[in-house]
Amino acid sequence: MNNFKALLKNLDKVILIVAVLLAAISIVIIASANYANGLISRDVIVQTAAYILGTIAVCIMMTRNYNIFRGLEKYLYILSLILLLSVYIPGLGVEQFSARSWINLGFTTIQPSELVKILFILIMAGYLDEHKDDLYNFKGLIKAGIVAAPIIVIVLKEDLGSALVFAAIWVVMIFFAGVRIGVFAKFFALVMAAVPVAYVFMADYQRERIEAFLHPENLNLSGNYQVWQSKVAIGSGGFFGKGLFRGTQKELDFIPVQTSDFVFSVIGEETGLIGGMAVIGLFTILLVRMAGIVRDAIDFHGALIVAGAIGMFMFQIFENIAMTIGLMPVTGITLPFISYGGSSILSNVIVLGLVLNVGMRSKSINF
Repeated sequence: MNNFKALLKNLDKVILIVAVLLAAISIVIIASANYANGLISRDVIVQTAAYILGTIAVCIMMTRNYNIFRGLEKYLYILSLILLLSVYIPGLGVEQFSARSWINLGFTTIQPSELVKILFILIMAGYLDEHKDDLYNFKGLIKAGIVAAPIIVIVLKEDLGSALVFAAIWVVMIFFAGVRIGVFAKFFALVMAAVPVAYVFMADYQRERIEAFLHPENLNLSGNYQVWQSKVAIGSGGFFGKGLFRGTQKELDFIPVQTSDFVFSVIGEETGLIGGMAVIGLFTILLVRMAGIVRDAIDFHGALIVAGAIGMFMFQIFENIAMTIGLMPVTGITLPFISYGGSSILSNVIVLGLVLNVGMRSKSINF
C-alpha cells in the first residue's frame, strides 16, 4: 500500500488537469447541443456515466503494473477478433449510420471497435517489443503487418474511420520501434498498390464519402452538404463565438451529428476562434506530456504503449477537426474526450489510464 501511495505521487498532474477540462468541455457542449431536450438530456447523463465508469476502471488498473499484459497478447488477439465479429451475431449486432458496428446489450449499445483499440495497442506493444530487431528488413515489417491486418480488415468492412485509426496506431508504433524509412517505403508502395482493390470492396457509402471529398463543390454528394454547413457554423462563430447555448446553426439542426462527428462545429460556433484554439491547445499539451512519458519510460514495452496512445489520439484529433472544415473526408471519427459516445469515452479514458500507469512507474519512488 505504501508503495502504491508513493507511485501516486508520480502521476502526471498536468495530464489529469487537461483530461478533467476536456471532460467538462464535453459535458457543456453536449448539453448545449441537446438544449432543446432540456439542460440535463439523456446524452449528458450517458456521457457523464461513461466518464465515471472509465475513471473507476482506471483507478482499479492503476493498482497493477502495466506489464501484467505481457505474454497475454495471443489471448488479447483472440478476444479482439471475437469482439469485432460479435456484431454479425443475429440479435446481438445492430446497424447504425449505415454500418453494422454496434452490439445491443438491451439497456444500451456498445461499439466493439472502440474497446479493441485498447487491446490492439497492448497486442502491438508486446509484439514489437519482442520483434523490434526484425523491423530492419522488409520481411520483418510484413510480419508486423500480418499481425495487424486481420483486425484492420474486419474493422474496415464496416467502419473506414476506425480502420484508419488502427492503421495510424500501427504506423506510429512501428516507427517508434525503429523501422527504417526505406523498408517502410517499400511496404507503403505495396499497400498503395492494393488500394484500388480495397476500393472495389468498400461499402457504397464509404466510396461516396471519398468521392465527395474529391469533389467538394458537389453538394449532392454524401457528406458535402454537411461539411458546408459545418464550415458555415464555424465561420459564423467569428473570434469570440455566439455564446454557449446560443448557436443558431446548431439550434436549427443545420450542423449534422452535432454531439459526435461534428461537435467541433458547435465549439466553433458558440465559442469562436478563441474556444476552438483553446481546445486545440489542450490537446497539444496532452500530446506533449505523453511524449515526455515516452521519453522517460522505464522499459521499451511501456514506451510502445504510450506511443500507440499518441498515434490513436493524434490521428483522431487531426481527422475530426480537419473533417469539420473540409480538409479531410467525412469518416465518422470522434473527437477524443469531447464527442458523445459511451464506448468512445471508455476507450479514451482507459487508454489515458495506461499512459498514466506507464508514467507513474517511470520515476524513482521516494518513501
